[in-house]
Amino acid sequence: MKTQVAIVGGGPAGLLLSQLLDLSGIDSIVIERRSRDYVLGRIRAGVLEAGTVGLLREAGVSDRMDRDGQTHDGFEISWHDERLRIDLAGMTGKPVTVYGQTEVTRDLYTARDERGGEIIHEAEVVRIESTESDRPIVVFEKNGEEHRIEARFIAGCDGFHGPCRRAIPEGVRREFVREYPFGWLGLLSRSKPANSELIYAAHERGFGLCSMRSDAVSRYYVQVPLTEKLEDWPADRFWDELKRRIPVDVASQLQSDGEVLEMSVAPLRSFVSEPLRHGSLFLAGDSGHIVPPTGAKGLNLAASDIFYLHRALDAFFNSASNEGIVNYSAKALSRVWKSERFSWWMTSILHDFPEMNAFEKRMQKAEFDYLAQSEAAQRSLAENYVGLPY
Repeated sequence: MKTQVAIVGGGPAGLLLSQLLDLSGIDSIVIERRSRDYVLGRIRAGVLEAGTVGLLREAGVSDRMDRDGQTHDGFEISWHDERLRIDLAGMTGKPVTVYGQTEVTRDLYTARDERGGEIIHEAEVVRIESTESDRPIVVFEKNGEEHRIEARFIAGCDGFHGPCRRAIPEGVRREFVREYPFGWLGLLSRSKPANSELIYAAHERGFGLCSMRSDAVSRYYVQVPLTEKLEDWPADRFWDELKRRIPVDVASQLQSDGEVLEMSVAPLRSFVSEPLRHGSLFLAGDSGHIVPPTGAKGLNLAASDIFYLHRALDAFFNSASNEGIVNYSAKALSRVWKSERFSWWMTSILHDFPEMNAFEKRMQKAEFDYLAQSEAAQRSLAENYVGLPY
């Protein structure tokens, strides 16, 4: 098989790149390890930056998002029942949109189907070859047979555990990581959201988050030690713990009798791999970087990578310009590191760290007090939350 761009990974990053390339007249093949049902069954983020919303509209996949997505002009921080609302729209002129990653992926699948996009599911990539040449090759297995795709470029959109990052030689690749000593226990419920906007709650028992996917589906999280097991958390225990951590008036109205659709525990890490390009191989999304979910940046960072990568490939194939290819890694990483900083900062001030001493706990409180009293600090938070410009 031959194509112009081989895309490894059929999640939202890979599908969005394929859609945008198609609209630019550039051929691609997407190779996905899992089945379509598995990909659509993954529960992920739901807060979209203004830039991500604009890119989805550019890709022609925004009809359902524009109809069903919720526009949020702000969010709240609760500090041991002290409440602070961050006025995103008032301070930046931009809102965020609450629309689940699963729905974004579903819309992208529909668009690729309508345009005849080639997506090979349940295909295990076993080798990435000749990345330093103009004819890199993806070798994959499907149904017990080995297949090869020859391309001009390979886009690694295959997540943290995928093979593309490992195809960059260790002498070239440099990785930066911060592992956090806790995770998020999440519960998805068919119930009315606890609040009209997200609430990020800092509490002596640990962090909590009230979020949503729609007017009828809610998403909640509580911070837990990494040693916690999902089977030790029946729904009643989760609800009781969440109510202890969120503001009293919100807890009193929390609808905790709705159908539980999903529960899971996710570890938190900050991670960046440099560079994001090696020869004819590019990394985008979680294959090149991970952020803790506190700042709602994971999917949005993947979208910004695709913004830069699509434009680089469009210029290469349609305008014979190599500039975007050469500068892709530096441009993408500049925005990645700023988002890593923001997500690290949000995580640092809102979570209870087991190793923190009394001084560090006072510093957390001072951070919140300064934020509450400083319009400049709130404006900085709002600017980062709605998304830095591409």
